[in-house]
Amino acid sequence: MLVMGEVHTGLLQNSGEVPESTCHELLNLLSGERVRVSRRPIVHAVSPDLLTGVDCRLPSASRSRIRGAGTVLSRSSITGGRVVQGSSHTRIERAGSDRRQPWSHYLARPGVVEVLGKVKARDLADGFAEEPPPDGLDLGAISARFMDVVQTSSLLDRRTPFKIARTKLRWVAEPGEPAITFTLRSDQMRTIRLVHQGEFTPGVVDLCEDLALHDWLLTSLLVIIERARIGGTSATETAVKLAPAVDHLLHLWMPMARVDDALIPFWESLDRRPGFTRQWQSMVDRVRDQLAVRTLAFLRETGGGKAQ
Repeated sequence: MLVMGEVHTGLLQNSGEVPESTCHELLNLLSGERVRVSRRPIVHAVSPDLLTGVDCRLPSASRSRIRGAGTVLSRSSITGGRVVQGSSHTRIERAGSDRRQPWSHYLARPGVVEVLGKVKARDLADGFAEEPPPDGLDLGAISARFMDVVQTSSLLDRRTPFKIARTKLRWVAEPGEPAITFTLRSDQMRTIRLVHQGEFTPGVVDLCEDLALHDWLLTSLLVIIERARIGGTSATETAVKLAPAVDHLLHLWMPMARVDDALIPFWESLDRRPGFTRQWQSMVDRVRDQLAVRTLAFLRETGGGKAQ
């Protein structure tokens, strides 16, 4: 039928970038399972997949009481030793019977929630974009839990160079004529509706995590620039407030670095409108221009700009 997911993204609770070896330890969440690491074009570490059993009400735009039982697949990841994500997803499928099965049945189908009874895929997809009911499937809570496991590790000093909120990206993927819709629902919440050709693949999860990462980077840089109050404070104060962007964020912008070739057109579609990369480059140029102006002013003040 369809696949639902939610990705939480935030700044790793540490004063500086953590090395690859520490990423390994932070993401070693399942004994005996391997932490996957890619080093090019930027270090990206991913925990083993983790299972959460659920038996609950499913989201519904019509507020119908739809029950589902099965498992959710989750993982945590760290990019560039600086940004952490918690990601969960599950495939929604019709059950072969309206009767609840023993847990052994659901554990044999990891990442699948079976619907008990009749349901319309569109009703579920539309309902998932809203807040989950109190007794309903809450992928965001599961993602946040696995992200918090990393953030509360004793390996981190919990002294972040700046305060920035997490972002949440809910996504729904279903088969059909390819299309993607990205919606900003609040300062922290975004939704993606993705229609893809053929069967669902893990590459869709990678795509949504990559979009969530770059949306968080874009949002964080925008917040840092707003806090700097360019033109409303002294050049020195502005430079101090912009410095964390240069030290911790600008080098992380690498869209599509881990996206399957078949799914790149979805990223490119969002790059045309709303134009992620154009906005990012515009803000990066503004940050660098401000720091360059401050440097020139400092040289004049100290006499460093005089000809010898």
